[in-house]
Amino acid sequence: MAESLVLIGGSQNTSAASLTAWLALKKSGATFHEHWIDEQNPEAQAQIDRVSPNGKLPVLIHQGELVWDPLAIGEYVNEVFAKGKLWPQDPLAKATARSVAGELHGGFRELSDNLPFACRSQGESYAATDSLEREVVRIGAIWRHCLTRWKGPWLFGSLSLADIWCAQMVFRFRTYGVKMGTTEQQYSRTMLSDVDVRAWLASCLAEGRAA
Repeated sequence: MAESLVLIGGSQNTSAASLTAWLALKKSGATFHEHWIDEQNPEAQAQIDRVSPNGKLPVLIHQGELVWDPLAIGEYVNEVFAKGKLWPQDPLAKATARSVAGELHGGFRELSDNLPFACRSQGESYAATDSLEREVVRIGAIWRHCLTRWKGPWLFGSLSLADIWCAQMVFRFRTYGVKMGTTEQQYSRTMLSDVDVRAWLASCLAEGRAA
């Protein structure tokens, strides 16, 4: 099994990073195995520690080696399985897309802390703060700029890793009913209509019924 490609992720309902890694794999065209660990299980951390060097999920295993950062997973599957097609081909668009993915990867802590990822929920309430609102406004500004500059329907015309990083934000905004402008709403509809995003949500709902 050393040659097999395996994604080990957390609960599909609550692990935003696992969604990112899974979507990157799906969009790369790779054939891979999935293994999910429910972090709410009392034994979960012990299970995670056995497969993850930093005690977190997701982890990608390929040819016996581990990749344990979602952005690194996206870069790896793009290079190895998607032949570079998950970044825009135009150098300026590619640089901007990398900037978007990097900002999402390293920032937006208020959103992450105060709008927890819970993709099968809707109508949840949240406490609005100035710092949280600034991050919501920033997400909207990114989406509007890219969709206007590169004409949609994805941020850079065709779907890229930048969109894959935005999927978790679309779900967060859906869960908590965050108000968005017309452009952002259309982008969210595009995301939620995607066949792989819909498959993730279907699996997430099935996960909830089985719990």
